[in-house]
Amino acid sequence: MRLPRASGVLLHPTSLPGPHGSGDLGPAARHFVDWLAVGGQGLWQMLPLGDIGPGDSPYMSPSAFAGNVLLVDLAELRERGWLDEADLAAPPAGDGHRIDFRAVTPWRMERLARAARAFDERARPEERADLAAFRARHAGWLRDYALFRALDEHEGGRPWCDWGAPLARRDPAALAAASTVHAERVAFWEFCQWCFFRQWLALRAYANEHGVRIVGDVPIFVSYQSAEAWAHPELFELDAQGRQTVVAGVPPDLFSATGQHWGNPLYRWQAHAADGYAWWTQRIRHTFELVDIARIDHFRGFAAHWEIPQGETTAVNGRWVAGPGDALFEALAKALGPLAILAEDLGHITPDVDALRRRLGFPGMCVLQFAWGQPDGSANRYLPHNHEHDSVVFSGTHDNDTTIGWWSTQPEAVRDQLREYFACDGNDVAGTLVRAAFASVARTAIVPMQDVLRLGGEHRMNLPGTASGNWSWRFTWAQVGPWPADQLRRMASLYGRLGVRSST
Repeated sequence: MRLPRASGVLLHPTSLPGPHGSGDLGPAARHFVDWLAVGGQGLWQMLPLGDIGPGDSPYMSPSAFAGNVLLVDLAELRERGWLDEADLAAPPAGDGHRIDFRAVTPWRMERLARAARAFDERARPEERADLAAFRARHAGWLRDYALFRALDEHEGGRPWCDWGAPLARRDPAALAAASTVHAERVAFWEFCQWCFFRQWLALRAYANEHGVRIVGDVPIFVSYQSAEAWAHPELFELDAQGRQTVVAGVPPDLFSATGQHWGNPLYRWQAHAADGYAWWTQRIRHTFELVDIARIDHFRGFAAHWEIPQGETTAVNGRWVAGPGDALFEALAKALGPLAILAEDLGHITPDVDALRRRLGFPGMCVLQFAWGQPDGSANRYLPHNHEHDSVVFSGTHDNDTTIGWWSTQPEAVRDQLREYFACDGNDVAGTLVRAAFASVARTAIVPMQDVLRLGGEHRMNLPGTASGNWSWRFTWAQVGPWPADQLRRMASLYGRLGVRSST
C-alpha cells in the first residue's frame, strides 16, 4: 500500500510536557495533535507503545501486545473519582527536560495501584462492564500478560526459566494455583491495560478527527523476559529449560564499532511457518487496531538476522541466518489485506533485503544525516537527488543525534560538502535538512521534534549500543513558540504535503 505525499513529526508521547514526571496521554497529547494540525502536518510518528524494559527501552518490552502503563493519564483517573487531588499533589521533581525513570516509575505505579483499589470499591456498573468486555476482547494475550507481570513481581525479576519447572513450563495446575494466589495483582495489571487502551484509542480518534494519522513502531523482536517468550517458548530459539542459546543484535555498523548486542530471543521461524504465522498475524492485526501506519523495525531481519551465541558480550562474533522472507508477509496479506507498512531498512542492507522490500511494495527509509562523506554523490542513496518516490525521508531518527548535535561532530570536509550541495552557510543546518526532507520527491517526510526546535545534541533520544541514559528526553511548550508550526505549514504547502493527498 502506497503512502500519500504527506509530512509529520517524530515524537514519543513520553517526551510530551506534563505535570506528572513524564509525558502521557493527557491534555498535552491532544495539544500536540492540535499543534500538528495548525502546522499542516498529517503524521505523528512515535516509538513502540509497549511497556518499557531494561534500560527504560521501549524496544525491550515485556509484551508485544500490552501498552505502556506509564503513559496512562492520571488526571483522567482523578476525573473518574479513582484518585483525588492529594494523590497527585507531589509528583517527582524534575526540570521538565528529562525523565527520571527511577523516581517516576514507582510514583506512577503507586498511583495506578490506588486507582485500581478505588475502582474495585466504587466503579460504576458501566465501567465494570467495559472492563469485562476489554478482558474478553483481548483474552488472546491479556491473561498471560497479567499473570506474567504478577509472577515477575513475585519472583523479583528473576528470569522466568528460574521460576521452577511447573511455572516455567506452564503446568496447567501450577498456572491455576498461581492465578488464584496472585488474583489481585493479575486484576491490577488488567485494569492498567484497560486504562491505557481506553485512553489511547480516544487519543487516536482525536488525532484522526483532526487530520493526523499515527505512525507506530513494531519492534521485530520481543524481550526474553516477556509474556510471549514465557507463554510461547516453542516459537523462540530456546533450549528445553527455556534458556536462550542465541540472541539478537546487529554486526558493527555506522552506529557502533562492536555492533549492537540486543539480547532478545530469536524466532524459531520453522515453528511460525508450521502454524501459518498465526502469532504474527495476531500481532500485526493488533498493531493496526492502535495505529494507522506501522514502521517495521529492523526489516532486514526478515531476510536474514544476526545470530549471536549466548554468552558473547558484543555483537562482533555472530552469523547471518535466513529469515522467513516473503512467506510471512504473504500470510499477513492473505489474513489482513493490504497494510500501510514502512520498512526500516537502515544499517547493513544487502541486495536480497532490498529485493524483498521492493517485492512487498513497502517504502524504505532515507536519512539525510547519512548522505554525506562519500566523494561520489551518485553512490549515496540518501542524497536528495537519489531519493525515490516510494520512500520516507527523515532528517534523522531516534537513533541519530539531533541534526545540530551531529553537525557539531562532523569533519570540515563533510561540512563543506553539505554547504556546497545546498548552497548554504550551515548556520541553520537543522532547518536546511528539514527543508530538504520536505522538498524531497519521497512521498513521506518525517522530522524529529528536536530538529523542528533546532535543539542540540544534549536533547538526543537514544545512543545505540549504550545501556543507560536513553529514552528520557522531553520538551516544554516554552521551547516551542509560534514560529515552528508556521514554518512547517509553509513548507508543507510549498512542497505539496499539506493535507492528505491521493496515493495514486
